[in-house]
Amino acid sequence: MSNASRKKLLLMGHSGSGKSSMRSIIFSNYSAFDTRRLGATMDVELSHLRFLGNLSLTLWDCGGQDVFMENYFSSQKDHIFKMVQVLIHVFDVESKLINKDIEIFVKSLTNLQKYSPDAKVFVLLHKMDLVQIDKRQELFAIMMDKLQKISNPYQFKLTGFPTSIWDESLYKAWSQIVCSLIPNINLFNSNLIKFNEILDAEEIILFEKTTFLVISSTASIKQQEQLQLQLNQQQLNQGDRKTVGDSSRQSLLRETSTQNDVANEELDPKRFEKISNIIKTYKQSISKLRTNFTNLIIRGSNGTTFYLDILTENMFIMIVLKNQNEVSANGIKTNQNEELLVLDNIKAARKWFEKIENSK
Repeated sequence: MSNASRKKLLLMGHSGSGKSSMRSIIFSNYSAFDTRRLGATMDVELSHLRFLGNLSLTLWDCGGQDVFMENYFSSQKDHIFKMVQVLIHVFDVESKLINKDIEIFVKSLTNLQKYSPDAKVFVLLHKMDLVQIDKRQELFAIMMDKLQKISNPYQFKLTGFPTSIWDESLYKAWSQIVCSLIPNINLFNSNLIKFNEILDAEEIILFEKTTFLVISSTASIKQQEQLQLQLNQQQLNQGDRKTVGDSSRQSLLRETSTQNDVANEELDPKRFEKISNIIKTYKQSISKLRTNFTNLIIRGSNGTTFYLDILTENMFIMIVLKNQNEVSANGIKTNQNEELLVLDNIKAARKWFEKIENSK
């Protein structure tokens, strides 16, 4: 396997901040309750993870006790901080040793700048469930502003998330962390948009099969048209006639989707990560019965149908459709062919996404 497909993720933070708990929930199928039996991490624990077939992640979970930290920043610093693609620094928002936590963060940035200056830096403000609900956003904004100012001299742009093991927030954070490492993520995005031009679904979401982290998503054709209008207006405002790239398109799509979610109370802005959490919990439950599932079809009371099916060896796909109902003399009757058509379209799309998965 080439070095380009191997990605080193460094998980840092003071002892007790919750690093191993989140790692176990996302990558080892632990429930939040299961993490209570985890002991303190001794030195560095390495986890070798396969993601989407060709992507190999090596997660370095660095124990946070002082004796280990001293070694990371002295005798082991070149070993720890060399060839790092991503630093994930975890802060316990209830920590009584915040100055010590920031000192560790500064030392991490100092060594990262020296040995891996191109690394991405993510900050997780963890155990947010312990903070009063109406104070969470304010606390997050204050802490991120302070940490970004600390990071500026080291020329790292921080991406931050408020997280807790007791809700779906971990899935949002780790989905974005892992997606930042997928070299052909724009191909997944563009092909998903093309696929929806065939289906005209309300939404389509791609999940990694084991972790159920979100890889990509796309909205309805109507929302795509609204997005294109906004992109065109953005180009006119900037006086730039060049084509907007996929990354800009996806960024604006997320913004547009969030705005639409606010306008439409039926759409929860946290729905993707909640789905990840629910399906992961469901898989854990049925695994106790020594069984598994290949697909699920859920019909909602509001005329919406959810199709969850295996797309490739490493991905699930969820398709959300408004039912195409036929009115009969006896009332409303669901189109009986819809289910077969959707499942057939998923089969037909497999070769597209398998080709992307297998590309180097």
